[in-house]
Amino acid sequence: MAISMKDLDPAFHGAGQKDGLEIWRIENFKPVLLSESSHGKFFTGDSYIILKTTALKSRALHHDIHFWLGRDTSQDEAGTAAIKTVELDAVLKGRAVQYREVQGRETEKFLSYFKPCIIPQAGGVASGFKHAEAEEHETRLYVCKGKHVVHVKEVEFVRSSLNHDDVFILDTESKIFQFNGSKSSIQERAKALEVVQYIKDTYHDGKCEIASIEDGKLMADAESGEFWALFGGFAPLPRKTATDDTQSIDALSTKLFGVSDGNPEAIDAESLTKELLDTNKCYLLDCGLEIYTWMGKNTSLDDRKSASRAAEELLQSGDRPNTHIIRVMEGFETVLFRSKFDSWPQAVEAKESEDGRGKVAEMLKRQGVDVKGLTKEEDPAKEDTEPNIDCTGDLQVWRVDGEGKTLLSDPDDSKLFSGDCYIFQYTYPGEMGDEYLIGTWFGKQSVQEDMSSATTQASKMVEKMKFLPTQARIYEGNEPIDFFSIFQSLIVFKGGRSDGYKKYIAEKELPDDTHSEEGLALFRVQGTGPENMQAIQVEAVASSLNSSYCYILHDASSVFTWFGINTSADDQELADRFVDLIKPDVQSSRTQKEGVELEQFWDLLGGKSKYPSKKVGRVAESDPHLFSCSFSTDLKVTEIYNFDQDDLMTEEIFILDCHSNIFVWVGQEIISKHRKDALSIGEKFIERDCLLENLSPRTTLYIVTEGGEPMYFTRFFKWDSNKSAMHGNSFQRRLAMIKNGGKPVPDKAKRRPPASIARSAAGSEKPQRSRSVSASNDRPRSRGRSPAFSAIAANFENKNTRNLSTPPPAVEKLIQKPGTSDSTQSTNSTSVGSNLMPRSVKASDKEDSMSSIQEDGKEDEGDDDEGLPTYPYERLTILSMDPIKEIDVTRREAYLSTEEFNNKFEMTRKAFYKLPLWKQNKIKMKLQLF
Repeated sequence: MAISMKDLDPAFHGAGQKDGLEIWRIENFKPVLLSESSHGKFFTGDSYIILKTTALKSRALHHDIHFWLGRDTSQDEAGTAAIKTVELDAVLKGRAVQYREVQGRETEKFLSYFKPCIIPQAGGVASGFKHAEAEEHETRLYVCKGKHVVHVKEVEFVRSSLNHDDVFILDTESKIFQFNGSKSSIQERAKALEVVQYIKDTYHDGKCEIASIEDGKLMADAESGEFWALFGGFAPLPRKTATDDTQSIDALSTKLFGVSDGNPEAIDAESLTKELLDTNKCYLLDCGLEIYTWMGKNTSLDDRKSASRAAEELLQSGDRPNTHIIRVMEGFETVLFRSKFDSWPQAVEAKESEDGRGKVAEMLKRQGVDVKGLTKEEDPAKEDTEPNIDCTGDLQVWRVDGEGKTLLSDPDDSKLFSGDCYIFQYTYPGEMGDEYLIGTWFGKQSVQEDMSSATTQASKMVEKMKFLPTQARIYEGNEPIDFFSIFQSLIVFKGGRSDGYKKYIAEKELPDDTHSEEGLALFRVQGTGPENMQAIQVEAVASSLNSSYCYILHDASSVFTWFGINTSADDQELADRFVDLIKPDVQSSRTQKEGVELEQFWDLLGGKSKYPSKKVGRVAESDPHLFSCSFSTDLKVTEIYNFDQDDLMTEEIFILDCHSNIFVWVGQEIISKHRKDALSIGEKFIERDCLLENLSPRTTLYIVTEGGEPMYFTRFFKWDSNKSAMHGNSFQRRLAMIKNGGKPVPDKAKRRPPASIARSAAGSEKPQRSRSVSASNDRPRSRGRSPAFSAIAANFENKNTRNLSTPPPAVEKLIQKPGTSDSTQSTNSTSVGSNLMPRSVKASDKEDSMSSIQEDGKEDEGDDDEGLPTYPYERLTILSMDPIKEIDVTRREAYLSTEEFNNKFEMTRKAFYKLPLWKQNKIKMKLQLF
């Protein structure tokens, strides 16, 4: 039902149009917008409305509305906040989820907006209080509860307020004490230290001492003695008595009420289904700890306000201090709400109009957000095609056969069969040395015996390498872009070679369709360039064709390349290149353009038939959700809202759900049993589908160990590698940071296993093949190539020229050292050529190459930039529509002004040129300057 804007408060006009927080305080029964400087400052006598707007990857804006009620706020103010929240939701077209927050019992989602905590101050507006004025410091005692977000409550400054179960903060004029109850967890202590830092910065201008007091330490400890002296001396603490904080509501059976004229009426039903909800009505769903108000799309504003009042009355009818009220609109129900029903149809995300999408894109662009992909003219096929891994590393591949595995030689290690399982180990340069990825790839037709064996053998390899490698489980058809990038030229054949596969097809009396060069075969070619291309064998029938791809069709005597009408010249060149790999003895193939094919082509496919024209869809990456895991009796997960790196605590296991990929992060302090169970934990999470997003059981799964986080994991955080290199538990790390002015204090480098351990874990001494140059046939082809592709391919095929799409191989700079003669310099110049060889030539070459990487970044490199002209960043990027011709395109960053360089690179020139060359290039690639 349409709602007129004239019925809505003008204070809300224009709300929710940008990512971030907006907060209104109720003053004289009207919402008044607060400045950003007042965000997080709450007064006990006031009521507030908080709007959190989040820009999603789906190009939509998500809204959460909270109305917060101080403990001293009046009933009239609280009622106004509740009603005005309904009006704000109407301004947002009914798409927001609304939460009722009461001081001291806030939801974790609400508290996550104001990390590390909120500490309401006494005072208010209409309640008769005056906001507290600055005065002499008063000693205060706070109790802190929570492992992931902290509930802070001021308690009476007496010894009897202390107990063994919680963490307390005593804020005195010159010193802040944290008292850790003996039964409190390490995570609670670590989170409380964030509150200590907040109090120090907020109320002491960052100038006061910090002391940590352990429950049980007596007066012999100087700081303990000082702490207890403030309470009149030490005395044993009593056991904690039950309070309203520890009381929990009895489990109630879920009840559904229909709301008519503001009165709830119980609905009797054997089971809860979505069909019980009428779009013209409002309902209450009482779940004990939550009361949901569901509002149909066709309800009026008055109906929604009446339903909100009915929920408030239902809450007040019983002693239920811990119950939250949550309001949802039809079509925008939360996952938790939908999970209360026995059946709920799969949600279909509403699509915005192109006009609305353009407005969102323009709005985000004004905020400095990258809007690539938001507008209609962007090519969706080119989204998310950049790898998040260094593609110049070394690869080893094994085919699994029962309990054994066979190491594949070059170039067979890029030829996989759908009926087999494989283990791969990829070694590549990282920030702190070599990083490792050990994974399994399961073909669509592979048998369970081989899949189980591959998983077990890969897990043992990871264990032998001290759990430092990232472990991946990948299924055919669901491969991430990084997998394709490290293989570079991948061919997937039908059939299989393992004994298990052959036994299976024999038992089922199925034909063995394993690829043969002499048989009939059809391949779909896909990819973005020579460094990332795949040929996938499909059924050799016309319905397997697709107008958006190129294909290779061959039998014993002929080869055809078929180009769909929606393909580009570069796509067609990829098909030409794959002919060399699939049929290396054929001098040329017969080109078939869609619509003008020869009859012989259709005869090989068994005749013409209909086929699709749109590209094969990939599982899209969604906005990430972080969950902590607990293992009391069964796997339980708790979502961490508005997460950052500090939420990853070393004593826990976390799951990062991105829909297309699931990451299981394992802290260093996790016991060995749970560490080994990480893969099973990820599988259980996928099976339960906690976000009700219809997760496929074939979803890519990664196991990431703390201290060895790869870039394709850290990209979801604002990552500081120094934090992951710190030693000790979460509390010890946070305490060390506070005493170091808030900066991480790494006392150990990331542990990297020696090459010998990596090789022994792999079970082979075979030199690994460098991926910096793709395997390809060197003989020239007679086909024409597009100019753009030829430029790329020329660099790609020339082993003495770096691939511009990946970080370059290590090349030692020709810098004449003091005391070095010209003849010596000439000798050094000769040795440089050997560094251009693939790093897999010999182990010593690899070590020389890595040492030369360290020499690449010289401290005085930026001195050459002095005297160069400066240009705006937008004109220097490789995507510039107005490029500058008179610059050295290999050093685009040199032409930035100092101010813009520092802003874009988030470091000085001197710091940048100290970095290894591969890391410099990595940063430049991200900034479109490479």
